[in-house]
Amino acid sequence: MKKVNIIGSGFASLSTACFLAKAGFSVLVVEKNDQPGGRARVFDKEGFTFDMGPSWYWMPDVFERFFNCFGQSVKDHYQLTRLDPSYRIFFEDGEYFDVPADWNMLAEAFEKWESGAAVNLEKFLKEAEIKYREGLGNMVFKPSQSILEFANWKTIKAAFQLDLLTNFKAHVTKYFSHPRILKILEFPVLFLGATPEKTPALYSLMNHADIKLGTWYPMGGMNQIVKGMYNLALSLGVEFKFNEEVSSIEVDSKGSVSGIQTKTNFYSADIVVVNADYAHADQKLLAPQWRSYSAQYWDTRVMAPSSLLYYCGFNQRVKNLKHHNLFFDEDFALHSKEIYENPKWPTKPLFYLSAPSITDPSIAPAGKENLFFLIPTAPGIIEDEQISNKYFDFITGKVEKYTGNEIRKELVFKVPFGPKNFVADYHAHKANAYGLANTLMQTAIFKPSMKSKKVKNLFFAGQLTIPGPGVPPSIISGEVVANEILRQFSK
Repeated sequence: MKKVNIIGSGFASLSTACFLAKAGFSVLVVEKNDQPGGRARVFDKEGFTFDMGPSWYWMPDVFERFFNCFGQSVKDHYQLTRLDPSYRIFFEDGEYFDVPADWNMLAEAFEKWESGAAVNLEKFLKEAEIKYREGLGNMVFKPSQSILEFANWKTIKAAFQLDLLTNFKAHVTKYFSHPRILKILEFPVLFLGATPEKTPALYSLMNHADIKLGTWYPMGGMNQIVKGMYNLALSLGVEFKFNEEVSSIEVDSKGSVSGIQTKTNFYSADIVVVNADYAHADQKLLAPQWRSYSAQYWDTRVMAPSSLLYYCGFNQRVKNLKHHNLFFDEDFALHSKEIYENPKWPTKPLFYLSAPSITDPSIAPAGKENLFFLIPTAPGIIEDEQISNKYFDFITGKVEKYTGNEIRKELVFKVPFGPKNFVADYHAHKANAYGLANTLMQTAIFKPSMKSKKVKNLFFAGQLTIPGPGVPPSIISGEVVANEILRQFSK
């Protein structure tokens, strides 16, 4: 029985662990923090329960497929609720629009804003569905180790359908011109790591996920997914070690991994899978002669945004908010440029507010509300207390102005979590919150390799490698890595 050590316990780790354990490998997961989930950790304070990381449940088919691989279903682990409206967007002067779960109702709203938009939305979404089906069906499960993986007619044909050489902005404006429609359709790429002008049109597949597949919520919170995958892993015989930070990946004189070292223990292994931050593992956990990339390589990678987060408990229920709320009342283009092109603290940021206790009262004390604020920020800049307080005042002021909630008077506590925390808790390269930016030159074979270039039996999974950032891609990443290991060891 081959021994596998997995560093980190995020979604990609849990996915890899389950597939390898099912195949008969002896799997040990070593986690720096005190619970599984990586960035999808959870914490409780004064009766409030907070998901610390992902809060959007898109692409439900990916989660269902994962559990189906083990003879189970999502419903065996948690209850899903489809949100309707999917989310609320605040525009200029506090005017808002609720994005309906029924896409036909969305088409009607678009038509009121722009003549012909209903027909164009149908055309746009048909193209987006092709990208989604081809991207997740034919392309996303490729390990992207060689261009030859794509050297067949079916894949080449699919590549043309994916609009890899057209940018997202050009693609969307081919169909629509109304600024509010553009904001709704462009919002999913805000977290992909580049402006719409520099993001491949391929990512309109996110619009299919948003508008057609819907926005869902696992009752109890996003950490219920982690618990489901963790319990599945335990049932398959996976072992976990928490509160142990890996200090080095050990490599023998022949260039093969021999195990991992923590401050207190050495765990021998035939295979090591890294789901910790790729740049950190490559530059800090490996001796110089075993690193796949240079420090300069990592410095020149385009990273997705970091974030300023605030987890807050309030003494009363809120009004005029939905589960997901996007405050897009400021200049979208300016904020994007201050993240991606001219990195600086945003002048007037757009922000996101999650109010999950509106859907799920169990995560807050009776009569109280659980709110989670997020401001996307440029990667590589670190906040101090003054900056954190400044932006908290800015965004809570906006919420009070537009919703009539005097939330600052009802604040029980706030727990800030910013770029410096992403570095401290996750060793996040340039304090990124979402991994590697999804630019054309960081897609597929241009991403950091999921297999070490110098060390035998050393693999990488998660948001800085194939297929990319996000919860569903991370789950897929774990399966892709597991399949590569199975191919190598079945020979």
